[in-house]
Amino acid sequence: MDRIALTAGALYVIVLLRAGGTFAVGWLAGAGARRSRFAGRMTSAKFRRAERAIQRWGAPVVAVSFLTVGFQTAVNFLAGSMRMPLPRYLPALFVGGAAWALIYATAGLGVLEVLGRLFAERTALGVSAVAVLLLAVGGVVVYRRRRATR
Repeated sequence: MDRIALTAGALYVIVLLRAGGTFAVGWLAGAGARRSRFAGRMTSAKFRRAERAIQRWGAPVVAVSFLTVGFQTAVNFLAGSMRMPLPRYLPALFVGGAAWALIYATAGLGVLEVLGRLFAERTALGVSAVAVLLLAVGGVVVYRRRRATR
């Protein structure tokens, strides 16, 4: 239990720094874009409506984004670039980050432990399992790319 708590705590600090940093980079990028030649496009009524919606309703999306893979970085960057207020962003960051850290500390460690035992006790089976997994992922990628080009 202590190992899980320590891992979850470390992961929590990592996710807060990473997601908070992504938010800050988004904030700076948005500020820079507002001073650039794109500033005129960012004052349109449609853009302002989107910005207000994200500022008001983006917190639940930020929190839930931590349960996805890849989407969370885009959400944190967008929340920053659209100037989501910190009083709305930080609670979503803390809740979503905690969920992410707990999931990875428990399920992630469990998977790593199973893989470690598998490789230690039955190396050929472990190598075969990883090879099958890599082939399956590769097959899905090839299938999607071919389907997208049609």
